[in-house]
Amino acid sequence: MLPPEFLAASNRLTIDLGALTDNWRAMNARSGKARAAAVLKADAYGLGIDQAAPALYAAGARDFFVANAEEGADLRPLVPDGRIYILAGMWPGNEALFFDNDLVPVINSDEQLAVFMAALSERGDHPCVLHVDTGMNRLGLTVEQAVALATDPARPASFSPVLIMSHLVCADDPEHRLNGLQLRRFHEATAAYEGVDASLANSGGVFLGSDYHFDLTRPGIAVYGGEAVNDVPNPMKPVVTAEARIIQVRDVAAGGTASYGASARFDRDSRIATVAVGYADGYHRSVSGGGVTLRQATPSGAFGFLHGRKVPHVGRVTMDLSLFDVTDLPTGTVRPGDYIELFGRHIAIDDVARAGGTIGYEMLTSLGHRYARHYVGGA
Repeated sequence: MLPPEFLAASNRLTIDLGALTDNWRAMNARSGKARAAAVLKADAYGLGIDQAAPALYAAGARDFFVANAEEGADLRPLVPDGRIYILAGMWPGNEALFFDNDLVPVINSDEQLAVFMAALSERGDHPCVLHVDTGMNRLGLTVEQAVALATDPARPASFSPVLIMSHLVCADDPEHRLNGLQLRRFHEATAAYEGVDASLANSGGVFLGSDYHFDLTRPGIAVYGGEAVNDVPNPMKPVVTAEARIIQVRDVAAGGTASYGASARFDRDSRIATVAVGYADGYHRSVSGGGVTLRQATPSGAFGFLHGRKVPHVGRVTMDLSLFDVTDLPTGTVRPGDYIELFGRHIAIDDVARAGGTIGYEMLTSLGHRYARHYVGGA
């Protein structure tokens, strides 16, 4: 039974926790001898950490990655004996969050190493992760710095990383030369930390094969149903379905226009459904239909799914409203109050994202607060 507030909502999300946990189990199995972590940053990619974390924990996940210590503190009661890694690391003033909530900082720089060392001298032993940059040029010590640190006689005995990690740049492109180069560089770093677990593979890295798996993989977008590898069929189950209510259905004569800037032009008599979703809901303006000059990624905009058919978006996405051309559906089948699928079971989120020149990650994490949510399934 669907809750009344979900049935009445202008726009809504159905989040399939069973698909989420199935995807995590699939990535865990693909990780071979390595164990798979669960990445829960950005409120579980916008889907709700309070629901996603317990489901993944019940499915068997025990390693969790979030962006910052505040997210880690929120996550701690949801995964009682899980190990929580904080990707942004430790900074002066937030040390207590790490010690009080048993959070593991990722050391990304000399400055963070100094902060962590000072915290150790005050509070005693605490685990950490050493992040080594092997090619991203974003965060991490250089390979040379990491090797030197391992052999530094002045290194305190209390500094004992539980994990060495790096991040792949082009894992979504299996043929890219940087994959092999980063793997070789990562081996140089991990050789200096014998017996310490290592982690290199993100979602795409898991699909690169066992050479990239090491001890711990970090699948993110694949667990949430998104594409991890370019130009191959996506084997993951869709996790979230977004729908919006049709407010009005109207006729537009051939030669007429619709939306701001007369951006939709019709060469036939048409029927247009006005739908209660816009860029304020994370349905980006850039997914707009043909004639919108800001979109350069594809020649046409996004599609919705309604009564068994794909229907094209037309005109400009506005703050609260979008238009879909429903002319090709049988007369009388489209009614005000119906819901149209924006993405999910029938329209892949990555296809909508491509129409807007972006990626599924951004679509998920942009979902606005106006969606009613209904969670189904479980571990």
